Amino acid sequence: MSKRWYNEHRRDPWRRKAKSSGYRSRSAYKLIQCQEKFNLIRKGDTILDVGCHPGGWSQVAVELGGDEGRVIGIDIKPCEPIQGVELLVGDITDFGTQEKLMKLLNGEPINSIVSDISPGLTGQYEMDQAISLDLVCLVMDFSLPLLNKGGSFVTKVFQGRGIEAVVEAAKLNFSKVQRFSPVASRNSSSETYLVCKNKLPKPRVKDMDFSIRDFVESSLTEDGFVTDSTESESLDDGKKGFTLHRARDR
Repeated sequence: MSKRWYNEHRRDPWRRKAKSSGYRSRSAYKLIQCQEKFNLIRKGDTILDVGCHPGGWSQVAVELGGDEGRVIGIDIKPCEPIQGVELLVGDITDFGTQEKLMKLLNGEPINSIVSDISPGLTGQYEMDQAISLDLVCLVMDFSLPLLNKGGSFVTKVFQGRGIEAVVEAAKLNFSKVQRFSPVASRNSSSETYLVCKNKLPKPRVKDMDFSIRDFVESSLTEDGFVTDSTESESLDDGKKGFTLHRARDR
């Protein structure tokens, strides 16, 4: 950890504000600012917080959903208990974890999905962006079918290859989709948030039989970037994702 990073972190006004307000992370204000601009969550909503650790977004979700609302948080890391939040420990992309969530929901539709999820990063930006992009696609493919019509979805994405394809895939399922950079995001960060409102009763593509991940991968191939599955599977620590490189000239 560099001395410069430590000094900037210590002086961070959003970190100080979060601490004084009782939020567990500065990122709580990112969701607050998304809510202020887009009105994503309403009183009484059932809210799924994907990648909830350490709990800042879940705290905000409880406030926004009110006493009649329901908040379920899920993360691969255990999270200290939060009043009003049902917490699950597990990988949202794992079938066993998905079954646990489905059992907990017991057929109840979700009104809003919020996700500040990040994969374990390698420090190599292009690889990290590809891994993050893949994770976003997997989360969307599993969670969007659980989202009620008219519902909202917001997730963190990193600027780079494939982000436009994710936007286009989201537009197949929502009437309003745009990117938003909260003021609370660090100036040096490449993150942005994909904000989706008003889930459509049916996708815009009739009899849509492909996943969002397939859609994005196909788009990357068409744009001259390809997925090398052999290289992807060889990533350390089990990391998986789109492995991107410029296709050779034909």
